[in-house]
Amino acid sequence: MTKLDYSFTDDMLFKMLFVRYTNLLKRLVAALLDIQLESIEQFDITNSEILPEVIGDKFCRLDINMTVDKQRVDLEVQVADEGDYPERSLYYWAREYSTALGEGHKYRELPRTIIISIIAFNLFECAEFYSEFRALEVTRHTQLTDKMSLHYYELRKLPEIVDAHDELKLWLSLFKAETEEDLQQIEMLEVPLMDQAIEAYRHTKATGEFKELERLRSLARHNEASALDHAAEVEREKWQAVVAEKDAAHFTEIAEKDAAHITEIAEKDALIAELRALNAKRETSEGKNDL
Repeated sequence: MTKLDYSFTDDMLFKMLFVRYTNLLKRLVAALLDIQLESIEQFDITNSEILPEVIGDKFCRLDINMTVDKQRVDLEVQVADEGDYPERSLYYWAREYSTALGEGHKYRELPRTIIISIIAFNLFECAEFYSEFRALEVTRHTQLTDKMSLHYYELRKLPEIVDAHDELKLWLSLFKAETEEDLQQIEMLEVPLMDQAIEAYRHTKATGEFKELERLRSLARHNEASALDHAAEVEREKWQAVVAEKDAAHFTEIAEKDAAHITEIAEKDALIAELRALNAKRETSEGKNDL
């Protein structure tokens, strides 16, 4: 098995690929939201740039923000399970929704805001690979508003065998692919759209721009790791100095206590010796008197 050097879930490749090939992104979003491609009248990417100066920022997000028929749509890929993704995705939704209100506009003019998350780990305790969450009343399940929608696609729960006519699962199979053999199996289905996506993937990762951005990110990660190692070493040396200082103070305290104890014992021994001498002298004096 030949492991892919970069998969579709690599955030840098993901963003560069779908920003470059907006026709593929439009098809992907239509499949993820289960809407007809022909029904989409407005489709704009609103954060197409990948700025080299922020590529090493640990808070850098390489998501894709879009306006789709006046709706705000944010497409995310998440590989690592850090234990907080539900809260994080809700935060993403809140930020997108709250920043959509222009000055002087009314709350009812806020657009429907959708977060789509493609995740490479199991998030929910269910067998289904797809989950959608909205704001609902807990007993009647009445919808509070249609302006909140969070979609999750769990790649690990995707069926191993995918129908060539199921476009959604085909797309997700691309994101799930980890080896060249996985991509070849998809190519063997001879689906033109998937062939286009795989060709675009291979072309994107071979571009000089992608390689340079990856070099910058790798350098930033190396520098961050070195900085963390240095900081850890400095803290370790500080801690060792503190421990040594405390040990020295402790030993000094023990030595002082021992010295005081020895002095106390010596003083007691001297007093006892003095008392014994006085007692012996008294006994001698009494013996003479008896004579």
